[in-house]
Amino acid sequence: MVEEKLRRVAALAAVLVGSLGIGADALAAADAHAPPACVAATTVLPDPAQCLRGYGFDSAAGRGDRAEATLAALYKRAGTHMDLSQFTEATQILDCAEAVAGAHPSAAIAQELARRRGVLEFRRECPLQALNWFKRALAEAERSENRVAQGKNWTNIGAALLRLGDVRGALQAQTASLDLLRGVPAEAARPLNNLAEIYRDLGDAAQASRYYRQAHDAHLATGNQVEAAHTLESWGASLLDRGDNRGGEALLLQAREALLKTDNRKYLQRTYAELARAAQARGDLDAAERWARSGLAAVNAGAGEIAPAPLQLQAAQVERLRGRPRAALQRVEAALGTLSAHDGDRPALLAEAAAAHEALGEWPQAMAALRRSEQAARVLREAQYDRETQWLQLRFATAERDRTIAALAAQNRVRSLALWLTVVSALAALLGLTVFFLRRQQRARVAEAARRARLDEEIDYYRRAADELGVDRARLQAALDSREDAVLVLDGAGQVLAANRAASELVQPGAQAPVAGRGFGELLGGDDARRFAQALEHLEESSAPQRLAFSFGGERLNAQLSESGHGEGSIVLGLRRAEHSAAGHSVAEHAVDALPEAGADAAVEFKVEPAGPGDEALRSSFRRALVELMLAVVEAWERSTGQGRLELAEKSRIWRVTVDDGRLRARAMERYLSLSKLPRQPRWRDVLRSGYYVLAECPLEETVRGELQRHVDAVLAYTRRNALV
Repeated sequence: MVEEKLRRVAALAAVLVGSLGIGADALAAADAHAPPACVAATTVLPDPAQCLRGYGFDSAAGRGDRAEATLAALYKRAGTHMDLSQFTEATQILDCAEAVAGAHPSAAIAQELARRRGVLEFRRECPLQALNWFKRALAEAERSENRVAQGKNWTNIGAALLRLGDVRGALQAQTASLDLLRGVPAEAARPLNNLAEIYRDLGDAAQASRYYRQAHDAHLATGNQVEAAHTLESWGASLLDRGDNRGGEALLLQAREALLKTDNRKYLQRTYAELARAAQARGDLDAAERWARSGLAAVNAGAGEIAPAPLQLQAAQVERLRGRPRAALQRVEAALGTLSAHDGDRPALLAEAAAAHEALGEWPQAMAALRRSEQAARVLREAQYDRETQWLQLRFATAERDRTIAALAAQNRVRSLALWLTVVSALAALLGLTVFFLRRQQRARVAEAARRARLDEEIDYYRRAADELGVDRARLQAALDSREDAVLVLDGAGQVLAANRAASELVQPGAQAPVAGRGFGELLGGDDARRFAQALEHLEESSAPQRLAFSFGGERLNAQLSESGHGEGSIVLGLRRAEHSAAGHSVAEHAVDALPEAGADAAVEFKVEPAGPGDEALRSSFRRALVELMLAVVEAWERSTGQGRLELAEKSRIWRVTVDDGRLRARAMERYLSLSKLPRQPRWRDVLRSGYYVLAECPLEETVRGELQRHVDAVLAYTRRNALV
């Protein structure tokens, strides 16, 4: 049974090798040595022109349109060497073909080169290397979208996998080949026949018969009688294997009849061998001898043909059973001499030699032959085991590599996901912070805009309030024009705020420019201007009316300076000609009484006459509030502008600036910075105007602004409390 199993494996391999385009007698080629070791592909190719000349081609044969014909000739020569098991020479020829194809051959040429390399490795008994080449050929066929080439390469891959012991992979490869080639009957028969052989080896006779029938029909459809007969021969042999001698012999006879019409002697010799086996199985030695002799007669010895080992085995068995064991032994020894050390038919031939020695009574020789048979079978089993182990190791290494790659890819995905999550989280956090800060800035801008709007409203209010606290010049001018005596109204700095027509005629008779808006001291001469300035200073210090005389246009005038008495800081200047001096003493008093109230808020007048204890306390609080307000105004001014009180007096134009001992001073304003120096009739309107000026014109801090506003409100509260507004 062992010998029969090994013989079946060898036969199946021979069939699949034939499907690769190799001669049917490939595995029976004469070679007394073991096959060469599997070597790596050539890395340094020869010079194309030189190698072509070495094989009898001219150097131009590898260029242009002649390149394909040259490659075909090289392939044919390499196949011849492979049939003779001259693998080194075949390798050199394929190296030359690859050099002729160039560094960047077309997909079709690259596919054929890779396929030929795979066939060489397969014949070299290196199925693993052959599988790699077949896969490369398949990739090139897929690149060129050649379905026929793809199908052929799947067939080759299936043969290599079967040699490696991967029956499942071989079935899948042959099925893939059949799917690609089913529409091409001439090519579809090959994978069908291969599938039948695989199922035959698996013991599935029904499936094997089904595929044999389909392959036979496909060959007949294309008119290929030789391959159709070969399929019948394989089909008949499969029936013999399962004990159906009648059916198997019938198919073999059909194959014989078809092959006799052709010149294919190799298939015919194999058919005769199977017919002899069938005859022996049914005990017909005459028929067996007749079939064996017919098979041997089909061998053309003169042409160097060698009878196939299965035919020699059947002939030897017939000789032994006929009582001619010596002849059988000679035939076995002749057959063994043509086989390689790893040929699958060696165990069966050696077993037959042992039987022949036994028939001759040569027991030691029989035992030796039997041991050699067992050793040959063991070598084949070990070789098969080594191939399968190598394939399993490769698959395991590939699986481990794929697992490592998958694990690294998974880790990379996890890291990428973690990185993306980190980036997204960072972006989300950044976006959140950005939104938070933007909203915060927006709220700050809105709050700032609201604060600005409130501040602008407050500034407008302060400016309006300051203006309302000042003298209403239109009303004042109207009141003065209604009087016949000459009266002028000045501010604390001596600027003319208003003057009636009588005063204008006295001061500037016939002048076109109005007197209002000019400094009264500018209208006087040097000594008169100095006396006028001294009178203003005395008025500020004592609040008592000041009398003086001066000249205008050669006319002598008497004047009296007095405060308006309404707290707005305006000064009344009454004028009379010198001859009317007797009546001039009361001019200022009458003018003051005639002054209108300055604005809508009116004026508050704290009378000088004696008052009760409650009024005196109110007056003291009011005076203290005025001083505190003025001190707060000066402090806020200095903190916000970095300037002194003199600059406040100059820029606000509320307080008069004078020259004292060569220094500029605001003596009137300084009197409001101390409670002891505060005038009896304080100009509280000017103090409020100073507060409003600083509030409106200075960039104050909120605390400073609030404190200053509190002092302003305190002063206003005193004015409203007495209903004197």
